[in-house]
Amino acid sequence: MNSWVAASLWTSAKVSLAATLGVVVVGLPLAWALSRPGWRGRRVVDVLVNLPLVLPPTVIGYYLLILVSRDGPIGKLTLALWGSTLIFTTAGAVLASVVVCLPLFVQSARNALEAVPQEVREAAQIDGATQWQAIRYILLPVAWPGVWTGVILALARSLGEFGATLMVAGNIPGKTQTMPLAIYAAAQSGRDAEAHLLALILTSVGALAMWVGLRWRRWPRGGIEQV
Repeated sequence: MNSWVAASLWTSAKVSLAATLGVVVVGLPLAWALSRPGWRGRRVVDVLVNLPLVLPPTVIGYYLLILVSRDGPIGKLTLALWGSTLIFTTAGAVLASVVVCLPLFVQSARNALEAVPQEVREAAQIDGATQWQAIRYILLPVAWPGVWTGVILALARSLGEFGATLMVAGNIPGKTQTMPLAIYAAAQSGRDAEAHLLALILTSVGALAMWVGLRWRRWPRGGIEQV
C-alpha cells in the first residue's frame, strides 16, 4: 500500500470516528427530546434535523460554507478562538460529516426510545427515579439496539461522505482527502488501478464496520446477536 492510499485511509478513519462521536453527543439528546411529544417547536426541530436526508450534499456543504466562513457565526467564533476558520481543515470535514450523518442516528435512536413501553417509564417514576436515572439505567439499556444501530449507520455513512466534505474541507492529500475524495481524484487523473484499490479498501472497511457493529449489538434480554 503506497503512502498516498495509506494517508487517505488514515484521514478517513480520523474523520469518521470523530464524526460518529460528535453525532452521538449531539444526536442522543435530540433523539430523546424528539421522542417526547407535546413541547413547543418540536416539529421545527424535527424538520431541521432530518433536512439533510432530502438535500443534496453539495447544498448542505454550501450552507455550511456560509456558517463557517469569516462572516458566518461559526466562522466568527473560530476566528476569535483560534484565529482561523474551519474551511479546508480536518475539523471542517468532521463538521460536514456530522451534519450529514446526524439524521440517521437520531431517527434510529428516537424510534428505539419511542418503542420503550409507557409502563416502564411509569414504573421508574413510581420507584422514585429521577429523570436522569430513568434515562441512564432504564431507557437507554432498553433502547440500546436502536441506539447502537444508529451508531453503525452514522459510522458507515461517514466513511462514504463526499459532497459536503468536498465543499467545506476541500480535497487536500494528507489533510482532508478522505477515501471517497481520493477515489474521485484517482479516477479524474486516470489512475484506474489506484481507484480500484481505494474502492475495494473502502468497501471492505465499510462492510467490516457493519459486520462488527451488528455482530456485537446487544438486545434487551441480553446476549449477542449471531450473524
